[in-house]
Amino acid sequence: MSNTIIVTDFSFPGQKSVYHGKVREVYTLENNKLLMVATDRLSAFDVVMPKGIPYKGQILNQIATQMMRDTEDLVPNWLTAIPDPNVAIGEACEPFKVEMVIRGYMSGHAAREYKAGKRILCGVEMPEGMSENDKFPQPIITPATKAEMGDHDEDISREDILKRGIVSEADYLQLEDYTRKLFQRGSEIAAKRGLILVDTKYEFGKTKDGKIVLIDEIHTPDSSRYFYAEGYEERQKNNEPQKQLSKEFVRQWLIQNGFQGLEGQKVPFMSDEYIETVSERYIELYENITGEKFVKADVSNIHERIEKNVLNYLK
Repeated sequence: MSNTIIVTDFSFPGQKSVYHGKVREVYTLENNKLLMVATDRLSAFDVVMPKGIPYKGQILNQIATQMMRDTEDLVPNWLTAIPDPNVAIGEACEPFKVEMVIRGYMSGHAAREYKAGKRILCGVEMPEGMSENDKFPQPIITPATKAEMGDHDEDISREDILKRGIVSEADYLQLEDYTRKLFQRGSEIAAKRGLILVDTKYEFGKTKDGKIVLIDEIHTPDSSRYFYAEGYEERQKNNEPQKQLSKEFVRQWLIQNGFQGLEGQKVPFMSDEYIETVSERYIELYENITGEKFVKADVSNIHERIEKNVLNYLK
């Protein structure tokens, strides 16, 4: 799959350092600028898959940047420019070491915990008598600590975050407030597209002036789970799985093939045909989430294209 971008090794003018995340590569430039390249890497169960997914980076970058523009009246964000379909540039921030996960429905990780008999997730009580994919009486915030590459993010309660001094109380209250506002707006945007925003995660950072801003991705299929609204009630009534838009379909495929990121497990072989279907699913996700037709960028030489666009912008 030569038409994918898996690793980057750029040397931009004024570059100070580079950090390789699970999916994004973050270049720190002088003048307090941060440049983020969304690669085509696919991560599931906190493990990066061996092959890239064509157009995935472009899809994630374009959804995230559009959603940041659609929410900037509510919550300030780090973004200043998008010089290339895979690149976002903005203000360098000190990231908070927690991910703010918010759940409107009992799905995914929450449902797995519930099935295992747990009724408290990250210090938050889940009501008795719920079925998988039921709506919570109100959205619950279930934070996770941010793991280094290769490690697993871990559930943590608000009490533990404050007790361990990971975030100050004043900042944490602000993070919670922003999280609820963003989730409300994201749910409204999703509803207009015939979708339900089930759960998502937000990441925040502090600018050098001490302002809390939204960073990283927002409302993408990698950070969020969506259901199709049409037929939701009926499927719940009949105890059927929900039709969803997220990378859960990849997780399910991996589980069926004996992989859940546990020690000793091997990532199953992904054929080019399977990779192609994953790419098509991501394009479907893009078009449903944004309500726009996806326009494929030129991928004949992605590295060259990115470098050229970024250098033109930095001039």
